[in-house]
Amino acid sequence: MTSLPGDSDSTGSMPRHDTTEAPRIVCARCGAPADGPPLTWTCSKENGTRHYFCDNCARSNLRAIEGRLDSAWW
Repeated sequence: MTSLPGDSDSTGSMPRHDTTEAPRIVCARCGAPADGPPLTWTCSKENGTRHYFCDNCARSNLRAIEGRLDSAWW
């Protein structure tokens, strides 16, 4: 793709300064915060909303998760 002289592409890439921070992820069951992206956590979508569960809470409620019960039933 080519650009005309003086277009933003001809000056190189400008660093983006996003003023919004990524939302902090906490366990929906116990409230434990995630240190960075929660790679080993469980994510559940209930009523159109995502819920994240830490390793300990997910292990404790594995049968309910596999049975697709909403977290309110745990």
